Amino acid sequence: MTALLKTMLIAALGVAVFHTLNLPLPFLFGPMFACLGAALLGVQLKGNKLVEHGSRSILGVAVGASITPALLAQLPTMATTIALVPPYILLIGLIGVPFFRRFGGYDRPTAYYAAMPGGFQDMVLFGQEAGANTRALALIHATRVLMIVVLAPIILAFAYGVTLDGAIGAPAAEVPAHELALMAAAAIIGWQVAKKLGLFGAPILGPMIVTAALSLLDLLHFRPPSEAIQAAQYFIGLGIGVQYVGVTLRELRHDVAVGAAFAVILAALAAVFTVIARQLGGAPPVEAFLSFAPGGQAELAVLAIVVGADLGFIVAHHVVRLVMVISLAPLIGARFLRQSGD
Repeated sequence: MTALLKTMLIAALGVAVFHTLNLPLPFLFGPMFACLGAALLGVQLKGNKLVEHGSRSILGVAVGASITPALLAQLPTMATTIALVPPYILLIGLIGVPFFRRFGGYDRPTAYYAAMPGGFQDMVLFGQEAGANTRALALIHATRVLMIVVLAPIILAFAYGVTLDGAIGAPAAEVPAHELALMAAAAIIGWQVAKKLGLFGAPILGPMIVTAALSLLDLLHFRPPSEAIQAAQYFIGLGIGVQYVGVTLRELRHDVAVGAAFAVILAALAAVFTVIARQLGGAPPVEAFLSFAPGGQAELAVLAIVVGADLGFIVAHHVVRLVMVISLAPLIGARFLRQSGD
């Protein structure tokens, strides 16, 4: 049995267990915890980047389909909450770098890029160029995503009274065939064009842009069917779990533990900025919290779909966060590291 097939079977078992026990988000949490547990037990698992990116493109289509003329009319009302994103990033950095230096004992490049709330792969790549410990960075950012995916539903359920069993979309049989074809074309073409242009987050942003254009032209009126959203959850959950293959006991006690503690701090900061966003901008509480929860785009898009939140509102804030971090973090980091002499 190949490692990939074994991984998919373990992930499917996780889905079955979560379904049987009636636990929330079985297609996301089932594969994630099953693969995480297997990885920690030393099972050799393997993901598939092509399939995982394809799953992210499904979510990009889902986000793009939510961008309608009505949403564009709301953009001016988002200005206040979007303006909170830069100070939010700055505060994360001011807290995160000293945190990782003091409690993790990391050198400055590792502490700096561990604190930056950007894309997993981008932060590891930037850290590598700066001489950081890339294994530690990978585990810290994987743990950040894992913890936010776990904590966000708990906070949404207990703080905001949100249920996690909402409808995620119409079944494929109820979606017109020509719209299914348009969505498939938007996913493939948008992803590949964005990849060739070198856009960050190409599997999500490319399909999102193409689908948004189709939606605004009144050519699309549906999101991807529920079966596609469930498949996306399955492979994204699997992808999170396999990040821990080969993790050692020392890494668990050090890198993963420190990353988990920082993720709790980030969740608390997100809750604080949710209150500020509600007070200053009148943002709905669920949308505000998911907009500031510093997880991955794909994972937060899944949660937004499950709870029935405004995808366009949430993604607008995350795109601003990621653009700022990816474009500015290397520039500020280079100056910071030069001044430190480390």
